[in-house]
Amino acid sequence: MKPAEFIALSASTMMLTALGIDIMLPALAQVRHHFGLTPESTDASQIITFFFTGQVAQIIFGILSDRYGRLPILRLGFPLYIVGGIAATYAPSLTVMYVARFIAGMGASAVLMTTIAGVRDRFVGDQMARVMSLVFTIFLFVPILAPFLGMAILSVASWKVVFLTPPLFAVLIFAWSLRLEESLPRHQRTTLKGTVILQSIRQVLSNKTFLRYTITTTILFSTLSSFVSSSEHMVGEIYGRPQLFPWIFGGIGLLMACFTLMNARFSARFGARRSLKTLLLVYAAIATLLFAFTLATGDPPPMGIFFAAIALLMGINLAIEPNSSALALEPLGNLAGLAASVYGTIFFFIGGSLGSIISVRLTHGVWPLVLSYFIIGFLTIGLVFSDRRPLQ
Repeated sequence: MKPAEFIALSASTMMLTALGIDIMLPALAQVRHHFGLTPESTDASQIITFFFTGQVAQIIFGILSDRYGRLPILRLGFPLYIVGGIAATYAPSLTVMYVARFIAGMGASAVLMTTIAGVRDRFVGDQMARVMSLVFTIFLFVPILAPFLGMAILSVASWKVVFLTPPLFAVLIFAWSLRLEESLPRHQRTTLKGTVILQSIRQVLSNKTFLRYTITTTILFSTLSSFVSSSEHMVGEIYGRPQLFPWIFGGIGLLMACFTLMNARFSARFGARRSLKTLLLVYAAIATLLFAFTLATGDPPPMGIFFAAIALLMGINLAIEPNSSALALEPLGNLAGLAASVYGTIFFFIGGSLGSIISVRLTHGVWPLVLSYFIIGFLTIGLVFSDRRPLQ
């Protein structure tokens, strides 16, 4: 497989995570109505949260991928994603839907983890950051187009057809992935002995560089996951402009793609750490301005200012992630699969759980999200700028 096709396939497999979320956002109002929820209810947003928390299975899939290779785990993830997606569509209750979404999230975690590990098997350091930025740029077209696709489907069919679209897309990508070759040679694979696994996990978690940049990405993801899961509620209920949702979400997705593509150039020219530090300073400055503006104007602040700031913060957040993940995984090349799985588990499960705590408080205003941006901006600056290693 040539590099261009590998990048396109990697982006498509990662799209499954984004598609499993973004296309459904316009349908959440119908889901609330279907299950008899009030417009103010945040229960429907938990459909997104449970998908995120299903990523906790990455730690298991990472261990198995280091033992058996990337391809078997990749090919296990697709059926989980497809079956979970179909079960969620026909779930008789929200509880059953939450469980099905968790299973679909597990499948997405297997696909995502093996994709990242496969990139790490082939590239390192700044080159990995550049490739991951290109992958992110391609797959970020999903948040741009998915809400419009969801709205288009809703105009001719029910929310269930929207929910069926991601598993159908997964079937096509599954067939394409059969062309992919194994990236982990047999002589580099680990064993499944408990002592060896525990020692490997301890080696990953005791690496200060890994922890520093994993925590940075995780707390940044908490606000991103909160915004994504609550975006339809904020636009439709808090600001009362549901017809603008696909345009706002798609516009933010477009800006995110632009920032990620720009980061591919910056990380190649200036290095991942320099790019990361600059991005975090800008992030904290915008979060501070939004915080001060909300204090001055009240909650919620004017819609245009709020979503303009959110768009910039989300764009910077997605530009940060390839740099931070590359820096976290760089010192653990011999444990790439396990390190990627631990990274993904912390990133999605803890970050998604923290995001859920923020989301449930977004009933009548956006202050909890604004405050979170402000606090997290300065926490991440403290984490990254305390790395005293010489810049390469």
